[in-house]
Amino acid sequence: MKNELIKKVGNLFNTCSFRIKQHSPEILMGLGIVGTVTSTIMACRETLKVSNVIDEAKKNVDAVHTANELPDVDYTEEDATKDLTIIYAQTGVKLIKLYAPSVILGALSITSIISGHKILKTRNLALAAAYTTLEKGFKKYRSNVVERFGEAVDKELKYNTKIKEIETVNEKGKKKKEKVEEIDTDYVSQYSPYARFFDELSRDYRKDAEYNLMFLRRVQDWANEKLRARVVYDKKTGKVKKPGYVFLNEVYDDLDIPRSKAGQIVGWVYNPDNNPVGDNYIDFGIYNSNSHRFVNGVEKGILLDFNVDGPIDYILDNE
Repeated sequence: MKNELIKKVGNLFNTCSFRIKQHSPEILMGLGIVGTVTSTIMACRETLKVSNVIDEAKKNVDAVHTANELPDVDYTEEDATKDLTIIYAQTGVKLIKLYAPSVILGALSITSIISGHKILKTRNLALAAAYTTLEKGFKKYRSNVVERFGEAVDKELKYNTKIKEIETVNEKGKKKKEKVEEIDTDYVSQYSPYARFFDELSRDYRKDAEYNLMFLRRVQDWANEKLRARVVYDKKTGKVKKPGYVFLNEVYDDLDIPRSKAGQIVGWVYNPDNNPVGDNYIDFGIYNSNSHRFVNGVEKGILLDFNVDGPIDYILDNE
């Protein structure tokens, strides 16, 4: 019975320790915020007592000056200077004692917030590193597939495409059957978190397939120009000092596509000198397996699958 109780207590302790460690950033930041507010209240309360300390010090200083001015009192300038020094020192100590608790609590609170942020940043960097490694492995796998089997097979595997026969009608009213590739949209939504449809929900969409295709090309070109324009070069060596970058949400904005949480972290990096992670260009995946249906007006929207490089901050920090 005793051993079982000890085992339960041990398990409870381990569980609590794990939970505290898991949520330590939130706990530290919460304590820091509460401590900062409390220290401010304490400082305001102690400020009410400052006037008494100042008044007492002023009274003592006036007494020293009065004694120094009396002709019949053996009180030299040297004595007055020493007494004034003591008065100022004592007043300073009293003020320090008043504000010391609030200052110490405030310092501890700021330290707590910084520590929580540091833990959170370390975890995010670890996640970003894992993501980048996974993304590099996936791109390497795709390049191997393209090299051995060709781009057609790579797209079939990526988008889980299926050949489907459709019937179209030309301007003269003649019916024509043709085979097209159809994307499995459920597959894409499950495995491509950055893919989005450009369709009637966008303010820039028009009921003209050629116009839409031209618009997407121009936005893609503009995004690449922006990516290259943000590179900072060293004036002396001409080498890249700071790579260019574009966030995914910036591209979403240009296409009038709703932003995403991931879009404010991931994006593209351009470094012509050395870029082991990215492609050094932005690709919307316009010419994927469903573009044929979009261009021919069969589909009202087109799926854009962006070749995102990964978390920009992590990539720049490890350049």
